[in-house]
Amino acid sequence: MGKKKLIKQENLDAINDNIDKHQKETEKQENNTSCFLVKTANQWIDEAKLSPIPKLLFDKFLFEGEVCVLFADTNVGKSILAVQIADSISRGKAIKGFEIETNPQKVAYFDFELSNKQFEKRYSNNYKDHYDFHKNLLRVEINTEAEMPKKFKDYEDYLRNSFELVIEEYGAKVLIIDNITYLKSDNERAKDALVLMKHLKSINKKHGVSILVLAHTPKRDATKPITKNDLSGSKMLMNFCDSAFAIGESASMPSIRYIKQIKQRNSEQVFHSENVAVCKIGNPNNFLKFQFEGFGSESEHLKQYTASDLSERDDQIMDMKEEGLPNTQIASRLGVSEGTVRNTIKRLAA
Repeated sequence: MGKKKLIKQENLDAINDNIDKHQKETEKQENNTSCFLVKTANQWIDEAKLSPIPKLLFDKFLFEGEVCVLFADTNVGKSILAVQIADSISRGKAIKGFEIETNPQKVAYFDFELSNKQFEKRYSNNYKDHYDFHKNLLRVEINTEAEMPKKFKDYEDYLRNSFELVIEEYGAKVLIIDNITYLKSDNERAKDALVLMKHLKSINKKHGVSILVLAHTPKRDATKPITKNDLSGSKMLMNFCDSAFAIGESASMPSIRYIKQIKQRNSEQVFHSENVAVCKIGNPNNFLKFQFEGFGSESEHLKQYTASDLSERDDQIMDMKEEGLPNTQIASRLGVSEGTVRNTIKRLAA
């Protein structure tokens, strides 16, 4: 009997030790104020095993659980493609020519670009025969009559924190933000981009949502391939996003666009310079969208400068320089690099 009691006591001691150990570990986590989470590599992998493998939301361009940036020049079609992606995800139905692997998901499309009437026009036949969106797609506009609570330091802070309310109240799994320039006062200031992207990454981690952010490019050299450097505030935005893709406008065919991967972490680069997805913007029936045409090389759609084009550009550079404009402003107006302006002035002044 004494031996059995001893064994039971040892078991109880072991259980109590485990309870104490667990309580201490819990207290350690609750009281941890360090900005680092330290675990062994194997512990991280064991935790990751419990999470599902990310699925395609818009082919290799956008995966579940990512913070992704879509960028392009003004009036190239960012919003058109973004709404099309939102519609696809809300239905769990692929856009023709592209893949999707998820079931229907609730999407919140934050539209800071179009009025409701402009939106209606795009998805109707001249304001009649309207397109029937899935109930999973929510469109969100700014409430201009809302008063900002005093706890927020500025409107941008208030706006950023309002995203979580939509997630919690409406169960959105995907956020599409159209576009980033509305969320901060100056898209070129790196510290603003850093604050915004950190906040979006925090929402992404906390709620497990996928986020697609639309952004503009400054005027760029249409003779050169699109790179990460074409994105406004590129360094900070690129560093803190998981993936990025861009829309280019064909110089030879005005209605043609091409889509190119710029950054990716969950896949190899499939849609690169030699394999861009080529699309045509059209409005069959009552839905303005990108219609897949096939694949091609980016070089086929870039502008080709002739000798007369280069001569005209040189003259414009010298004229603006004589007006006293700085090289950076000349470059911005002509869509070329500051180095091109500098070298042209040096060459012609020699």
